Amino acid sequence: MADSVRSQLLNGVVWNFIEKVLIRGASFIIGIILARLLSPSDFGLIGMLAVFVAVSNVFIEGGFAKALIQRKNCQDIDFSTAFVSNVGMSLIIYVVLFFSAPLIAEFYEEPILIDLTRILSLNFVLGSFNIVQRAKLMAAVDFKSLAQINVISTVVSGCIGVLMAYCDCGVWSLVGQTLCATVVLMILFPFYSKWSPSVQFSKDSFQHLFGFGSKLMVTGVYSVALNNISTICIGRYYKSSQLGFYTRASQFSEMISTTMFDVLGTVTFPVLSHLQDDRDKLVVVYRKSLFLTALLIFPLMILCALLSRPIVIILLTEKWLPCVVLMQWLFLARMFTPLSAINMNILNAVGRSDLFMKLDFSKAPLILLILAITIPISVEAITIGSFCISFLCFFINAYLPGKMFGYGAFNMIHDWRYIFVSLGLMVLVVLAFLHFVTNVWAQLFGGGLVGLGVYIICCFVFKLIDDDVLRLLKVKK
Repeated sequence: MADSVRSQLLNGVVWNFIEKVLIRGASFIIGIILARLLSPSDFGLIGMLAVFVAVSNVFIEGGFAKALIQRKNCQDIDFSTAFVSNVGMSLIIYVVLFFSAPLIAEFYEEPILIDLTRILSLNFVLGSFNIVQRAKLMAAVDFKSLAQINVISTVVSGCIGVLMAYCDCGVWSLVGQTLCATVVLMILFPFYSKWSPSVQFSKDSFQHLFGFGSKLMVTGVYSVALNNISTICIGRYYKSSQLGFYTRASQFSEMISTTMFDVLGTVTFPVLSHLQDDRDKLVVVYRKSLFLTALLIFPLMILCALLSRPIVIILLTEKWLPCVVLMQWLFLARMFTPLSAINMNILNAVGRSDLFMKLDFSKAPLILLILAITIPISVEAITIGSFCISFLCFFINAYLPGKMFGYGAFNMIHDWRYIFVSLGLMVLVVLAFLHFVTNVWAQLFGGGLVGLGVYIICCFVFKLIDDDVLRLLKVKK
């Protein structure tokens, strides 16, 4: 069993890593091209709709995807029931957004949002056909197929988006890119999943899946709403260009953070679900996953924060310079996100989505308080508030797993003590380098290489790689 789990996790990590590297790489290049061709206001307009898109996606999925992965021995009727539910909910959501479009446009005082909302919302209906097929491949830990599907979709849709931007389509380039990506997924998934949707529906199956998934849905809507309050307020009280700067900074910071969680978190969830009845092995995989995530995410995010200015000037041009400060704070804030997500993931893996929901709701007062303080001040203050929220929520998210499995936030910090020492040395060296070197190209590449070099050397000196990374997948019998 140990060898099987180890092999399954390794295969999943490898293919998921390949997928994310290719997708993030392609998306990064495409995003740079689009940022050069489009204006900050174009990205700001799409950012105004972000909360509606995110909340709608949570409602459409209804937590069924994770419920299918978590449930043992899923039958075809379970997949069909989830499929019918997803499509039905997507149609309802589309009708609601179609008729709500004028109200959204009036709220933001942007008339173009009427058409943008109605066209972009078509993506919900199209995307509902892919949710179950994606979950089926994830449950089988078939990340090789998922990698191929997602890479093709990203490249094709990215080319369409760039072509539209080159033809002066403006904000519609971003809409076209989104819709094209979903259409390509619709075409590819049936060939890889070997599963054809049907209209079969089981009340018993729905009750079981919804019983687990509904808690995740409620939590998801709540989390999305809270996470996007800052975006809503920036779009409402500040200019669309400032929201564009914020969303671009956020996308840069989330790219690394999300990739890290996608590689480890997405793979570990089904594996942890398989190990839910074996506490010892579950805790080992959980602990090692957290350690590897911290080992990789901390230096990358801190280094990107230090090098934000040359990154923006070289990649986005100087018209995007106002987002440098925003990017720095968001890089620091997002370095805790993958760790918090893994801490929350283990609750779902053992079937305690009720605790997941309660823990998520417990953070509301803190988040709302910090947002209430920072939103009236400035966009920069909002990003500083995001860092404070992310840092404090790391301890909150680790509380219940610590009580259940005897491995809490302070145990993690103790395990990571030499990582922090390595990070401190890296920061000192990079700051000294940036002080004496003024050329932005030299700052970016020289500072990056110097920083990573110092950190890697420290990892070997403190035997972080030998003792933990190379034994990440070792599960004792």
